[in-house]
Amino acid sequence: MKNCSISFPLILLILTLLCIPAGSQAQNGTQAAPKLKDLNGFFPFEVPKSLEDWERRAEELRRRVLVANNLWPMPARTPLNAVVHGKIEREGFTIEKVHFESIPGFHVTGLLFRPANPPKGKKLPAILSPHGHGGRLMDLGEEGVLKQIEIGGEKFADSGRFPKVARCVTLARMGCVTFLYDMIGYADNQQLSRQLGHGFAKQRPDFEGKESWGLYSAQAEMRLQSIFGLQTWNSVRALDFLETLPDVDSKRLAVTGGSGGGTQTIMICAIDKRPIAAFPNGMVSSSMQGGCTCENASLLRIGTGNVELAALFAPKPQAMTSADDWTKEMLVPGKGFPELKKLYTLYGKAEDVHCEDLTHFKHNYNYITREIMYRWFNKHMNLGLKEPIVEKDFPRLTEEEHAVYNEAHPRPEGGDAFEKGLTRWLADTSDKQLAGMSPEDRNKTIRQAWKTITGVESPSRIAAKADGAFREKFEAAPGKTFTLLVDGSGKGKIKTMPNRHELVVLQADVKESAVVPNKREFAGYTHGYNHSLFARRVQQIAANIAFVHAKGAKLNIQCVNGSEPVVLAAIAVSAKGAVESLTLESDSFRFANITSYRDPNFVPGAVKYGDTPALMDLVQASGAMVAMP
Repeated sequence: MKNCSISFPLILLILTLLCIPAGSQAQNGTQAAPKLKDLNGFFPFEVPKSLEDWERRAEELRRRVLVANNLWPMPARTPLNAVVHGKIEREGFTIEKVHFESIPGFHVTGLLFRPANPPKGKKLPAILSPHGHGGRLMDLGEEGVLKQIEIGGEKFADSGRFPKVARCVTLARMGCVTFLYDMIGYADNQQLSRQLGHGFAKQRPDFEGKESWGLYSAQAEMRLQSIFGLQTWNSVRALDFLETLPDVDSKRLAVTGGSGGGTQTIMICAIDKRPIAAFPNGMVSSSMQGGCTCENASLLRIGTGNVELAALFAPKPQAMTSADDWTKEMLVPGKGFPELKKLYTLYGKAEDVHCEDLTHFKHNYNYITREIMYRWFNKHMNLGLKEPIVEKDFPRLTEEEHAVYNEAHPRPEGGDAFEKGLTRWLADTSDKQLAGMSPEDRNKTIRQAWKTITGVESPSRIAAKADGAFREKFEAAPGKTFTLLVDGSGKGKIKTMPNRHELVVLQADVKESAVVPNKREFAGYTHGYNHSLFARRVQQIAANIAFVHAKGAKLNIQCVNGSEPVVLAAIAVSAKGAVESLTLESDSFRFANITSYRDPNFVPGAVKYGDTPALMDLVQASGAMVAMP
């Protein structure tokens, strides 16, 4: 044994590690596991009473978004190697084809719209335009656009067929450089397929391994690698690309997208300080949060939702519409927009948030919605245009004019090997980044990440969640030193020890952790909205640690029967000095050996943030004396 100098306890409190599947009943004062929430739940935004409270909450939320997107810490920017080519000239605007590398070898593709005759010597505002599902090539067709014209959703039979291109054309005619970029799997972005990015449904055994793995695997999830995170990083790099353009005013950047593009707008505006105005349409809602795999990521919406995430942009101006879809109740008190208004009012900026009632239209980013957006950006981007701003027709682009790649600009390689190489590169780069930090900075970064992963943001707040039976035993026991025995065997009650106080929690033997009802085998649908079973176990131990620490007592912890990873994580996120000593039976457990997101010890992000060796470093840095085999 190493560092084995643990004092004998005055009292031994015995706690078997809680392991209760959803719907089962705990004993001796513990609570049953919560009912799992899915993307169709209710996600209210409760506005804090003060700006100070909100800023504290906003810091936690931003860290959650960054961690969930594999952006904590923010990766180094690699060279974009941007290529802009194939200029097309039209009445009032030009279009160029673009591809650049957000990650070495991983292309972002799209079309760059510019005003045809910009004022000389003057830099222009720029708009980032993520398109959402349907892609920039989405064509309503002759019949479809005529139906939209009949109900007032579109105006022109030609340009109205391509509504995502139409908004970029008009923004360019308004004097804005506008970049319409492809989601993964759409149009020219084909290195990762559309099926993988948006249709994934079944786990792939050949893409699961410690040395080589693909997206959606347990290995990828434990490194927080996802389609969602890749698209968020593409958005960050798309802003970088716009800033490199010589005609762009980097202090006047804005973002707008609809549906899945609305989700991307919420995300980029939550974590990036550069946009000064936003129009996230079709996804700011306290109802359905986004049904596609590309709109979900593990850890992202635990304890929060799209309305509160959109609130992270406050007090900067943002607007949206409410349609006859999951956003239809946005204007109802308690359902989203009144709460956003309340938050903006705290900032003294009540007029800088707006939601237009367009519930007579189905889910859309149509002609009417676009006009609202044009007015919003005209005002808040200081364009100085006379209103009303009216869209004009234009001949739709040909297939050749849409294409980013051609003989002179060949399409990059993709497929299975590329996917595995990409996930490996992301992991290696992240590992090198953390290893390159000072020990103090690395421990701080990893500890903050584990606090997000486990939901133990504040040890002092979680003390109130200590087990009732634990509290009773503690209060009844004389003395100032306690030992907590944590048993992970799942085999029932521990034998009573003479002359010792004990707390016994019976546990069920769980072979697989529960998931939400969904035919698609994607961890993000469960772990994007619910703490993992592992995290709930950590919360229980951390709450009891915090309770003892708040009482000024000394605490020793002893692990038996495989409870080490939970206890290590609990101490790592607890207050410094809360645990005096820790005794382990084994130090061999590694999260990297997990092969299924149904594993009871699965927790998103565990491998990215150092696995159990990093937790051990945090425990020792907390002042706990560790005895190991």
